[in-house]
Amino acid sequence: MTQQEAKEIIEQEKLKRYNWFNEHPQRENEVGIRVDGDQWVVYVTDERASVVTGSITKFNNESDTLENFIKRLRLEKILF
Repeated sequence: MTQQEAKEIIEQEKLKRYNWFNEHPQRENEVGIRVDGDQWVVYVTDERASVVTGSITKFNNESDTLENFIKRLRLEKILF
């Protein structure tokens, strides 16, 4: 998956509650994606906008990271 494909899915499915590469300060109950050194990271924040420790998943490539990010956004949509 590419960033463009991920953005299209987000738009088509009207997915919300996400932080795309630190485009804003962390907010409560959102899914985030970022690059940390040479790794890609997907995480979830709690009701206090803190990263949930057990939610951090690191990847070595963009495609797997974006697939996990979209999967979590879909779950977030169901929950909220």
